[in-house]
Order: sequence, then C-alpha cells, then structure tokens
Amino acid sequence: MLEVNNLHVYYGGIHALKGVSLSVPKGEIVTLVGANGAGKSTTLRAIAGLVKPKEGTIRFLGQDITHLPAYRVAQKGISLAPEGRRIFPNLSVRENLAMGAYARKDKAEIQKDLDWVYELFPRLKERERQSGGTLSGGEQQMLAIGRALMSRPALLALDEPSLGLAPLLVKEVFSVLEAINSEGTTILLVEQNANAALKLAKYAYVLETGRVVLEGRGEDLLKNSKVRQAYLGE
Repeated sequence: MLEVNNLHVYYGGIHALKGVSLSVPKGEIVTLVGANGAGKSTTLRAIAGLVKPKEGTIRFLGQDITHLPAYRVAQKGISLAPEGRRIFPNLSVRENLAMGAYARKDKAEIQKDLDWVYELFPRLKERERQSGGTLSGGEQQMLAIGRALMSRPALLALDEPSLGLAPLLVKEVFSVLEAINSEGTTILLVEQNANAALKLAKYAYVLETGRVVLEGRGEDLLKNSKVRQAYLGE
C-alpha cells in the first residue's frame, strides 16, 4: 500500500533521514520505534507531505506522492494524528471532529463515521459540546485520533499517541487502535513506548540517527536482545 524508498530529508544543514526505506502492506499495523531524534517523526511528516525529501520516493496505492502538498496527500487517503495532538482548543469536540471531514461531501456517511468515533471513544460523546482545550491530555489524544479518522483514511499515521499518558490510558488507546485496524484501516505508528508498539504491530522498523538499523516482525523484535537492551530497559 505504502512504499518509501531511500528517503533523505534535511533540515538546513542537518541530515535528518539518511536513506530510509520501509513498506506498509494494506490492512496491517506497522510501527517505527527508536529514541528521540532517530527520525521517526520526520519520516511521518515526509509521508504526510509536511516536509519535502531531497532524495527518494514515496508511493501510495501505486501513485508517486513524493512531492504532493499535504492537503493532496490527505485527499489521497493518508491521515496524520500529529505529535502533541494539535487539536483546535477553542472549538468544541464536535467541531474538531467535523474539521477532520472538511474535504468530504457525503453527509450521511460523515454522520456514520462520527457515530463510530463516539463508539470508539465514549468520553468524546459525553463531552461533544466542550471546547477541546478543556479536555484532559488523554481525551485530547482521543480527539486527535478521532479527527484523523473523520477523513475516512486508507492509512492512519499516528505520531507518539501514548506520549504523556498514564499507563491505563495508554492501554485504552492501544486497544482502540487494534479495533480501528480490525475495521480495515491500515496503521503506521510512530511510538517511543517500544513495548506496547511491538506487541501491537505485525511488522516493525527500528530507527537510529536517521537510518533503519533493524526490521522484522513485531513479536521477533520484542525478543531481540539488542532491542530489549536499547528500548525496553533491560
């Protein structure tokens, strides 16, 4: 579904991605794990059209999207729930979710998807008239994921969804991601919580200083001694 090949991204003089290649098959959950500054978020931002690679290609559903602007990438079916949530604090929960469907015209289907998001996150339904800025961190994360889902993406990209959340909420968010995937949405997950990410994902890539240094099935990397030492605190 998504093929990233030999991606090089620079921020001024900083070479942030140094030939990253990865593949996301349709219907699967794939994760990128690694320390801060490894290039995980930059990879997602390049896929979403928010930063432009100097070299390499990004193909989605057979089409080259490498140099498309972000809004066109979203129209093609890739939706990003960014790091730090980036919700609209002055808009209500319902208005934030409606913003996720801004490019759609199918009102009946939008309502169905809204009902589905409320089913996934009952707390958002309870708070639908509250402004986004009054929600807790966990609720804002649910809102960010819900808003991304409202565009009905073929590929949902998530940047650090567990960041700053209490362990119980992390568990809840990850079980919802499993439910979203079981409904047919492909997921590309960037996550510092390597343990949770590798348990969830079918396939994983480990990034270090802008390069893929390891890849394999999530369950295999969970057992890998190097991964356990570097990312699981063993």
